[in-house]
Amino acid sequence: MTMATLKTSAPAAVSRPFTRYAALTATAALFLLLLTALIWPDLSGIKGKASTARLVVYPLGAMVLPLWWWAYGRSRSALHTSFPWAAHLLITLPWLVDLIGNRLNLFDTIAWWDDAMHFVLWGLLTAGVLLAFAPWPLSRGLTAFVALGFGVTAAVIWELGEYYAFIRHSAELRTAYTDTLGDLSLGTLGALLAGLIVSHTRRRPPLQG
Repeated sequence: MTMATLKTSAPAAVSRPFTRYAALTATAALFLLLLTALIWPDLSGIKGKASTARLVVYPLGAMVLPLWWWAYGRSRSALHTSFPWAAHLLITLPWLVDLIGNRLNLFDTIAWWDDAMHFVLWGLLTAGVLLAFAPWPLSRGLTAFVALGFGVTAAVIWELGEYYAFIRHSAELRTAYTDTLGDLSLGTLGALLAGLIVSHTRRRPPLQG
């Protein structure tokens, strides 16, 4: 990422104290759930659903922005006034909500839950990535293209990971093709909506404080 990109994305780093506290709370809750899943795997809701992979991928997914900021971002951006807490919150929430959904067995007991999560969580993740890394300002069309580029690529990687981790050896294999197409479509729509919303909000003056 170039200096020009970091400078133009400066407004994404501005956040209110509430956003910072919400992001810290979400991060703490995520790691607490991961710890309980490690200690009591039978109660985690992810046993038999690539639990080992999730225990590795989820904390890495949530911490990629703080790690990038600590190693690279803060030293390259003279205009960033603070860590981009809003982006961190949006990137952390998908991992947290997914764990909560599995812990409460919502994916297996509510018919529409999985579809809703692919739409909503992919939208949140894409919005967080856009706020943290996308240049500013971008036109609405370019923001949508960037959102689709990230969202679709990440959705495909996720579906491939699910398939190789546990679907190919489970009873879900019979319906995996249809389910995967639906998940990819919903994830794409969520990413597109995120791009449009981020583009709209970035056209307004950034909040201070």
